[in-house]
Amino acid sequence: MNRYLPVARQHFLSALASTSVVVKTISVVVVLLYLLSWAINTPYVLGVTPGYLFPPNFWVWTLVTHGVVEQHVWGVAASVGTVMACGRLLEPLWGALELLIFFTVVNVSAGLFAGLSYLFTYMATFDLDYLFAVQVNGVAGFLGGVLVALKQTMGDTTVLRVPQVRLKAAPALVLLLLALLRLSGLLDSSAPLAAYSYGALSGWVYLRFYQRHSRGRGDMSDHFAFASFFPEALQPAVGLLAGLIHSVLVKIKVCRKMVKRYDVGAPSSITISLPGTDPQDAERRRQLALKALNERLKKVEDQSAWPSMDDEEDDDEDEVRTDLQPLLSAASLSGGAASSGPVQHSESSIISFEDAPSRS
Repeated sequence: MNRYLPVARQHFLSALASTSVVVKTISVVVVLLYLLSWAINTPYVLGVTPGYLFPPNFWVWTLVTHGVVEQHVWGVAASVGTVMACGRLLEPLWGALELLIFFTVVNVSAGLFAGLSYLFTYMATFDLDYLFAVQVNGVAGFLGGVLVALKQTMGDTTVLRVPQVRLKAAPALVLLLLALLRLSGLLDSSAPLAAYSYGALSGWVYLRFYQRHSRGRGDMSDHFAFASFFPEALQPAVGLLAGLIHSVLVKIKVCRKMVKRYDVGAPSSITISLPGTDPQDAERRRQLALKALNERLKKVEDQSAWPSMDDEEDDDEDEVRTDLQPLLSAASLSGGAASSGPVQHSESSIISFEDAPSRS
């Protein structure tokens, strides 16, 4: 184990050095706040406590800071790993500023909606533990948003081969895992489950309707619909329910309506932009095509670098046949001349026979 630690450390440092200032800053803040937690109760001061988030306290700064507060070493590793994965996979597509916006939107939304959920639970049960004994902090909310973003950009990537699990199923599988851990008692609080759920939901809403890119806003492609996060048997019912909710949100001006765009001024022919032909689809297909091309090129390079023994034997046989061919031709010509007598004269490109001049 000890011999692998320097290699892992070297890979970690090289990956961190190749990331942007945003990723480095978030990672450093997570580590510093973890070290500060040895002296100060940082989850209480910087984490979301529902009873202090709303009036009369208004600890609104916790909506920004709770996502970088960790209490355990494995939490720090998960937080830094998640941020670095964003720097390697999402930042080249979005840019550093868009990554920072996404980080802020997901964390603020996850903290706010988790706090509201516990407030409503207190109003239904009048249990003060839901207000003051619960603290929402850590990377769970941002992890949910990141998995949704990775489903959007590279959902067809295979995560596990046995059993075969694709990246598009990761958000639902992690949610199921957290629910099982909570039901089994391995998680002492439901805060990570609530933060993850609202982080994934807020990340999807932002990417679906509000994210700005070169072709406008959002991603209305079919592979990123809300029903696609559920098993195929449940997708029709979930799609119907999601459509009704979306219609209500459109009427109250929260979401925008999906519109078909027709470009009749195109020089070649009429181009139609429909849901399912979004630029995000094209970018996702381009990434998959590049990955497949790299794999094929690697296979070709491996085959050319190590020639087989059969090829060498074939080359040796060809050389032997080429060397023996002139001798065989000469032998056949001489034999033919001896048997044919003085009347027949055989010629070849290598040896020629001419009649000797007669003496007078």
